[in-house]
Amino acid sequence: MSLHDRLPAPGATPDPDEVYESFVGWVREQGLEPYPAQEEALIELVTGSNVILATPTGSGKSLVAAGAHFAALADGRRTFYTAPIKALVSEKFFALVESFGAERVGMLTGDAAVNPDAPIICCTAEVLANQALRQGPTADIGQVVMDEFHFYAEPDRGWAWQVPLLELPQAQFLLMSATLGDVSRFVDDLTKRTGRTTTLISSTDRPVPLYFSYATTPMHDTLTELLETNRAPIYVVHFTQAAAMERAQALTSVNVASRGQRDRIAEAIGDFRFNAGFGKVLSKLLRHGVGVHHAGMLPRYRRLVETLAQAGLLTVICGTDTLGVGINVPIRTVVLSGLTKFDGTRQRHLKVREFLQVAGRAGRAGYDTAGTVVVQAPDHEVENERLLARAGDDEKKKKRIVRKKPPEGSVSWTRQTFERLSTSPPEPLSSSFAVTHSMVLNLLARPGDTFETLKNLIETSHEEPAAKERHLARAEEIWDALLTAGVIEVLPEPDETGRTVRLTVDLQENFALNQPLSPFALAAFEVLDPESETYALDVVSVVEATIENPRPVLSSQQFKARGEAVAEMKAEGIEYEERMELLEEVTHPQPLRDLIEGTFEIYRQGHPWVADFEPTPKSVVRDMYERAMTFAEYVSFYGLARSEGLLLRYLSDVVKALRQTVPESARTDELNDLTEWLGELVRQTDSSLIDEWESLRSPGPEAIAASPTHLTGPPPVTQNLRAFTVLVRNALFRRVELAARERYDELGALDVEAGWGADAWADAMDGYWDEHDELPTGPDARGPKLFLLERGSSAWTVRQIFDDPAGDHDWGISATVDLAASDEAGAAVVTVTSVGRLDGV
Repeated sequence: MSLHDRLPAPGATPDPDEVYESFVGWVREQGLEPYPAQEEALIELVTGSNVILATPTGSGKSLVAAGAHFAALADGRRTFYTAPIKALVSEKFFALVESFGAERVGMLTGDAAVNPDAPIICCTAEVLANQALRQGPTADIGQVVMDEFHFYAEPDRGWAWQVPLLELPQAQFLLMSATLGDVSRFVDDLTKRTGRTTTLISSTDRPVPLYFSYATTPMHDTLTELLETNRAPIYVVHFTQAAAMERAQALTSVNVASRGQRDRIAEAIGDFRFNAGFGKVLSKLLRHGVGVHHAGMLPRYRRLVETLAQAGLLTVICGTDTLGVGINVPIRTVVLSGLTKFDGTRQRHLKVREFLQVAGRAGRAGYDTAGTVVVQAPDHEVENERLLARAGDDEKKKKRIVRKKPPEGSVSWTRQTFERLSTSPPEPLSSSFAVTHSMVLNLLARPGDTFETLKNLIETSHEEPAAKERHLARAEEIWDALLTAGVIEVLPEPDETGRTVRLTVDLQENFALNQPLSPFALAAFEVLDPESETYALDVVSVVEATIENPRPVLSSQQFKARGEAVAEMKAEGIEYEERMELLEEVTHPQPLRDLIEGTFEIYRQGHPWVADFEPTPKSVVRDMYERAMTFAEYVSFYGLARSEGLLLRYLSDVVKALRQTVPESARTDELNDLTEWLGELVRQTDSSLIDEWESLRSPGPEAIAASPTHLTGPPPVTQNLRAFTVLVRNALFRRVELAARERYDELGALDVEAGWGADAWADAMDGYWDEHDELPTGPDARGPKLFLLERGSSAWTVRQIFDDPAGDHDWGISATVDLAASDEAGAAVVTVTSVGRLDGV
């Protein structure tokens, strides 16, 4: 019997005791017995109280959340579940579908809506916060369950956990985390705002106890001992991606999994598509029984590792602290390689909350009877212990030992650091409220005086008085900027809903100023020439200048550009000292830099606040498009295997900005083609970023059963005709670019299977070079006039004509495109059939 079947009949007045007994009866039918903290929380929830649940990881907070949803539905209220990451939202969505039925559960993310009118909604914290801003007390939200509530203190995202507390007084709240610290002020604040009693339920009792230790043996010996004493699966936590990868590869020399385990892993992996580069390395590691997990990986790779770990197939996982964010993975032992991390500004010791979040992954109820947390001593301390052991009981030898010290300038840790972190309570949560353009625009959807609503939001926030003053000043700056930019205008008199301002720009339905510089981007679009051959790419450059820098990508671009510049300068005979001076001026590509900076300088004169958010001209999407590269080719070209996840998220941000920030009046067919191409490139590289949400827009039982998993690939690449056409054009033009630079080895690598190796390409191009001195690759060369296409049911025939200097257009490349093979590969599978004169053209 599902939980929904146990609800009172519609229209009935539910008795709290009956609701409680009905839910607990269902729990016991599942073979579970609620813990005391769970029972206390459920009793408070069914009687209408707010609950702050501060219990350890693995103590059954998810069960309490299910009980909260049950109680809300019994009372006829709509209930929202929020989490910090989409993976948690998705995990909870499917769990609630199983308990309540597909028709009663929906999901909302920044990308798409799934059954958005359902009585139970799973969403990211930002989605709920934006809805709270738009609708406030009138929102159809009767209950809010906030998982991982300690994100309230996150500097960049904490606002999203605070806004619902401020703007939804009609809702009942369940706030949950294993690492909350002192929350007494939340108890008082929630009670005052909602008029409901607020109960704190706190416990340090874990169903699976944790045992902490400090290891002064080398990491290799530490892991060997843990494996030999049956304390796997082991999660080895590093604080850099490079260190995690290095440790994983070192473990390939250790027999961590039996033959039977490796066979089961191979069966579970099945025909999962691993890309070249990092994908092939990951495949090898996984088949050895070793996983890798960090934010630089593609999401689908991380999900594969999580799924294999959930099935108990991986013996060791090496990663960063990314696995500490709530994903339900059975880990018996957590080994921390250190107690310091770089927080973007400086190297520092872990906070108690950070330490406990990671440590709490060890020992899961239903899997283990105990969990183990091992903190590895720093290298110098390990070496000192080794020297002491060699000295034995000889006091003279001990006195002669020159003890190693931490590297100069480093932040190290000691046994005392470990003891403090493992025994102290988490730090109190600090407010991280922020005022943004999106906040102001969301408030515009509400009736009434928007600016007064904004001021009230700030004044009633959890911030200190001085911070509130700063936020009010910031709100005025944003308000003035939006007025000056013409995004909003003041009405002569309030309308029938009491609104005093309105939007003035032509924006599509899902428009969102999701970057601080989006108002500037709107102004910059007007400076561009729509008749220019590069207009679409220029729009992309403006958008890219407003997106946060993908630093590893830009560093790789600069490194490659400087390498090429050095080679050119050496060939020209430039002396070393001059070369070094000239190299300082070589940076990553920055198209439209002068135009963007000049336009911004004018824009800033009327908007002085934007000086804190200066645009950063760069070319990643444009660079990839102009080079006609696939995602894999781009990663290989710049050596980005360790950062391909970051690159893909950046591309996703640009897709989102192109779709949501560029108004209809600024769009052209070419720009729409480019946007579709980029979206499909992201989708085919990792469909989990887009299609997992979009494919479930109208879920029923069959749709849920067939929903994407980590092993399910994206939809057929040929399905999106517009995007696939651009992929084919790029594949042909990539060959033109390589031919223009006489890169016959690279051309041969692309086409050798079709009989076009490096020599064949060189021979074919000799005739062209006899007639022409160059092969242009500018906008005209890649324009639609020089690309001919005939579509068939199973294959396409294409011709890419060369833009020769004489304008004869009688040379080019002919090829076929296998549609079925393209769907299987997730990219245009092109077979060159001829290179040379195009008779009849």
